[in-house]
Order: sequence, then C-alpha cells, then structure tokens
Amino acid sequence: MLDIYTIIFLALAVFIFVRLRSVLGQRTGRERPPYDPYSRDTARPPQPAADNVVSLPERNTASPGAPQPPAEADDGEAPKYRWEGVAPEGSAVAAALDEVARLEPDFDAKHFLSGAKAAYEMIVTAFANGDRRALKDLLSKEVYDNFAAAITDRESRGETMESRFVAISRADLEQAVVQAATAQLTVRFVSQLISATRGRDGSVVDGSADTVVDVTDVWTFARELGTRNPNWKLVATEAAQ
Repeated sequence: MLDIYTIIFLALAVFIFVRLRSVLGQRTGRERPPYDPYSRDTARPPQPAADNVVSLPERNTASPGAPQPPAEADDGEAPKYRWEGVAPEGSAVAAALDEVARLEPDFDAKHFLSGAKAAYEMIVTAFANGDRRALKDLLSKEVYDNFAAAITDRESRGETMESRFVAISRADLEQAVVQAATAQLTVRFVSQLISATRGRDGSVVDGSADTVVDVTDVWTFARELGTRNPNWKLVATEAAQ
C-alpha cells in the first residue's frame, strides 16, 4: 500500500517530466545532424532558419522553353598563363613543361623550384659534412660516385670542409627535356655562401671562413614521370661562370 510520501514524490516526478518535455521538445526523426568541423561536406556549421526567410528559386529551375538569362561576363582578363614566372610563353622550356603536366596533371613548376632550392642546400651541406647517406638519397648513382670519391680524397688528406649558406637569391629553370617519360629539369642557382676547407692543423687551405662569396651552379634533376616515387634526383652538375 502506497503511503502519502510515495504518492507526493510520484506526482512531483510526473510534473518535472512534463515540464522538461515542454522546454526541450521531443525528437521527430528530422533533426539536423550535429556539425562536424572535419567533414568535407560541411564547410560551415548549419545556420538556423528564420520563419520569415523564403528561399529564392535557383536560376536553372525555370520552366522548359523559358528564356535563359545571359551568361555572366567574366572580369575581362585572359586566362592566366600556366608557367608564368617560370618559362616564357611559347618557349621550348614551356613546351616541355606542358608535356610533364600532361603525364602528371598535378605538376607545379613553382613547387618544383622550391623543392630544388631545398635539395641544393641539403646536397651542398651534406657534401661539406661528408654525409654519404644523405647524398645517396638525393643523387643519381653516377653523381653520387663522384661526390663520394671527392669526400674520400678529402678525408685521406685529413681535411675538413665548412659550408654555410647566407642566401639562395635565385633558382631559375633554364632547360627542360622530356624523353621516354623521363623529365630532366635544369636549374641555375645563384647563392651567397661561406665556404672553407681546413687542413689537419685547422688552418684554412682553401676558401675563407668569414667571406661571403657569390656562387652560381647549374644542376640538372631527373625523375621518371607517372610513378609513385615523387623524388627528383640530381643527375648532373656544372659550375657556371
């Protein structure tokens, strides 16, 4: 048998449930899903719709046969030249870049030059430090063998080399060739460098430990296009005058 206190608590519980239901509402099965900031389908959180807002019909919902509005004019500018700032329009270099882009549509010449600058600095620094492992991943076998031989010769004389970049002021695409799906891109680097070679006693035997010199190098990078390996390797070097 229920006592008076149990009846009072039951009545209070029912009252609270009814009040919460009136304030929070109830699920109807048509609620918006919670906003996911990482979802590609939701560029921004859904905005609540106001009762006095009426959506305008889209232009392409006009009835069949109805006159269509004229296409909006563009800003009057011609399409941007794809290799602007990299290769002159109509040049042999531009034609080769077009072929690279045909085989690899995502190719970005400016991104390549940025990567070439980073590789240039890494290779020069690794050579000065005698870091054969780093060089092996960045050079073709022939170039690596030449670099490794120079490092071995330097070590046999008890010499060490110091190189420090001050800046790489330019990296210009000078030549581009595509043969049998292999691209070779030649870059002219202009840099400011401090470089010195020290003998066994620590004295400077070549270069200068505190003088900045201008250095121009012409390097060729190659890569087989259409493969999963995205890395370009250095296949030829030339010290330009």
